[in-house]
Amino acid sequence: MTASAPDPPERPKEPQALILFGVTGDLARRKVVPALLELERAHALPEKFFIVGISRSAGDDAELRAKLEAGVREHLADLEPEVWERFAARLYAVSGSATADETYAQLAKRLARLEALHETAGNRLVYLATPASAFTPILQRMSRAGIVRRGDDGTRGGSFARVIIEKPYGHDLASAKALDDEVHSILAESQVFRIDHFLGKETVQNILVFRFGNAIFEPLWNRHHVDHIQITVAESIGVEGRGDFYEETGVVRDMVQNHLLQILALCAMEAPVDFSPDEVRGMKAQLFRSLRPLAGADVETCVVPGQYEGYRSEPGVAADSTTPTYTAIKAHIDNWRWQGVPFYLRTGKGLAKRAAEIQVHFRAIPFCMYGEERVCQLIEPNVLRMRIQPDEGISMRVASKVPGDSNRVGSVDLSFNYKDAFQTEAADAYERLLLDAMRGQATLFARSDEVLLCWEYVQPILDRYRDLKPDEISRYDFGGAGPDAARDMLKKDGRHWLALVQ
Repeated sequence: MTASAPDPPERPKEPQALILFGVTGDLARRKVVPALLELERAHALPEKFFIVGISRSAGDDAELRAKLEAGVREHLADLEPEVWERFAARLYAVSGSATADETYAQLAKRLARLEALHETAGNRLVYLATPASAFTPILQRMSRAGIVRRGDDGTRGGSFARVIIEKPYGHDLASAKALDDEVHSILAESQVFRIDHFLGKETVQNILVFRFGNAIFEPLWNRHHVDHIQITVAESIGVEGRGDFYEETGVVRDMVQNHLLQILALCAMEAPVDFSPDEVRGMKAQLFRSLRPLAGADVETCVVPGQYEGYRSEPGVAADSTTPTYTAIKAHIDNWRWQGVPFYLRTGKGLAKRAAEIQVHFRAIPFCMYGEERVCQLIEPNVLRMRIQPDEGISMRVASKVPGDSNRVGSVDLSFNYKDAFQTEAADAYERLLLDAMRGQATLFARSDEVLLCWEYVQPILDRYRDLKPDEISRYDFGGAGPDAARDMLKKDGRHWLALVQ
């Protein structure tokens, strides 16, 4: 039996302009513009809507349209001509530097004309698809030019100005606080949409529905029944020629501070009163406050840095680099629900396969009731697996008798995936997040206190990794399961990672 087909996305009711900084950059070409085109294809963009793209190389309107069409066809091979024509008719260019005041004067004049033409009522959604170093200069200049104004969130009947800010939101705790102070000097928190594309993935969104919408799971979702939880985000590729970027960023900034900790919060947070933005994000912030700080020797015993063989030969990487491309963390949550339950997080590049999933390992049966100790030893504890990518779905490992006259026990998986169950591919995360920002729905975007609490948690790891010596980082084979030290961390606890290599 299959589930009902998904509803088509609902078109945002409010007219608006999208101002896209970095329109000719890699992120816009690979993710943002293809997502907008998919929304155009589904007639999900607002009826009264247009896009202004800003970059040094934008050119005029015709040049920008030609560049974007060539770029997005690499990612949307089946793009229909009529879809592109509808989209291109609402696409305009402003060519200039993001740090030049004249760019913003030109943008303000262009917006005034286009807003009158498209009747968008002065509503503006700004997307900063730029390097993080440009966030503050862009915000300051937009504020001075009157393109965004503090407090314009549309709640009092006026027009709105919202800003989507990409990661990384800061480089460490101190820089994140400084950026946050600057952002809040220009915008109210209600106007800020800090994007984490993992929160837009269907399986990640489904965590709360699965937990709180099924009466059979919530009573078991605690320290009395759960032995431990594993969260894995594995990449099969290396740094792909981005050695300079990765040397500066590293795996903790790239993956742990945002993606992994956000997933952890959804897995472990308490039930919100409802799914409103403040309720959900408040419960996540409460969870982050409950994370046991990694202090002193904990950073040595609960954190494993790794680096794949060959990383130091990548372009832009130092020959003696100690930048981790892998990390494993044993985290604890000090609250009533989870006291004593370890959460094992791991992420890295150059691993056996691309995979992102959550594994909830339940406790073993308390005693043997089958007459033979040998039979009970074969019974594996139940494991609930929520697959985020690439094959989105959920499975549950349960014990079952093997057919035959002997008393043999095996494990079987009860599973479904989204594609088969709903007869459709899961939508791209950016499509959902863009629509939510257009609607002013902030549930899937990180709030200020969440971001700073996450930086506070990982800061001791960053401090330790900054001082690593070449022989203190565990090496692992490219295409393998990660460093042996990560395996040993669980082995000491009598546990093991679910295999990346089947």
